[in-house]
Amino acid sequence: MSDNNKAETLMKIKDLKMYFPITQGIIIQKHVGDIKAVDGLSFDIQRGETLGLVGESGCGKSTTGRAILQLYKPTAGSVIFEGEDITTIRGESLRKMRRRMQMIFQDPYASLNPRMTVGNIVAEPLEVHKIGGNAKERREKVKDLLNVVGLNPYFINRYPHEFSGGQRQRIGVARALALNPDFIVCDEPISALDVSIQAQVINLLEDLQQEFGLTYLFIAHDLSVVRHISDRIAVMYLGKIVELTDRYTLYANPLHPYTQALLSAVPIPDPVADAKRQRVILEGDVPSPANPPKGCNFCTRCPKAFDPCFETEPEFKEHEPGHWAACHLYQA
Repeated sequence: MSDNNKAETLMKIKDLKMYFPITQGIIIQKHVGDIKAVDGLSFDIQRGETLGLVGESGCGKSTTGRAILQLYKPTAGSVIFEGEDITTIRGESLRKMRRRMQMIFQDPYASLNPRMTVGNIVAEPLEVHKIGGNAKERREKVKDLLNVVGLNPYFINRYPHEFSGGQRQRIGVARALALNPDFIVCDEPISALDVSIQAQVINLLEDLQQEFGLTYLFIAHDLSVVRHISDRIAVMYLGKIVELTDRYTLYANPLHPYTQALLSAVPIPDPVADAKRQRVILEGDVPSPANPPKGCNFCTRCPKAFDPCFETEPEFKEHEPGHWAACHLYQA
C-alpha cells in the first residue's frame, strides 16, 4: 500500500449503472425488465491507493470492475480517469486509454490461453498495442516481466498446463504489467488459490504497487484479506455501495448493519475474544437484482430495519470525515 499522492484523485466514478435487459419471446423479443447488477455507484479512487470492494457473491463487484474498464458498456453514469470521461470515448482513443488500465482475472486456469506459450501470453498486449520494439526486444521484455513477478525467465516457452495455480496467477500479473499501467482491477485474484499461496500473491501485489506506483481496485469477499491489503474499503450489497471508509475505521466502527454482519463472521485468532463477541446472523436470501425491494435494498434482511427502511432509499452520505454510509439509522 502506498502513502504517496493520496490527495490526488486518479479516478472518479459517478452514478455508475450496469443493467442487463430481461427479454421474452423468441422471434419478437420484448423488454420486460432489467437485472440491476450495478445500480448507481459513486466513489473516488486516489492515485497510489488500494480500494477494496467487498460483498457477497452476486452483489455486482466483478461487474463494477468490468464496467469501470469499459469491458461492459455502462448503462448510465461516468468514469472519469484523470479528468476524462472514458464512457464517452471510442475507437483509437479508448484503445490508447486501455493501455493504462488492466485487469487480473479471478480464475488463473480459465484466463490463460492453453494453446499459447507463456511468452506469447505475456507479449500479447505488447503486440496488440504495437509497442516494445521487434520480436527479440519484446521477448527480453517478457523475460524481465517474468522475473519481476518471481518466475524463472526460462519458462518463456512453456505452456500454462505446466504451472501450478499460483504460478499461473503470477503469469496473469505479468501480463497485466506489460503495458506499464497506472490502474489495475484485481478481480478476486486469490480466491481460486490455496491458502498457502494466497499470502505470496498478496505480498507480490503490494511489492509491485510500491515499485511501480500502481493503483488497485481489489475485489474480494474475504474481509480479512481486504483489511490486509486495502487503504480504504467499500462494502457492496445488491448493486449498491452501503459503506465506504478507511480500513481501520471500518473494523473499529462499522455503521451499516450489513457491514456489522460481515465483520461478525470474520474469524478472530483469540478464542476467548471470539467466544465473547456477538454474531449477527442474517436471515433470508439476498433479493433478486431483477426485483430489488422497495426502500433500502437491505431492509428484507436487516435486524435493525424500521418503517422508513421499507419506504425510501437511504442517501449515501458522509457521516464523519471520510466515512460514508447509506442507512436510515444515521439520517438526520
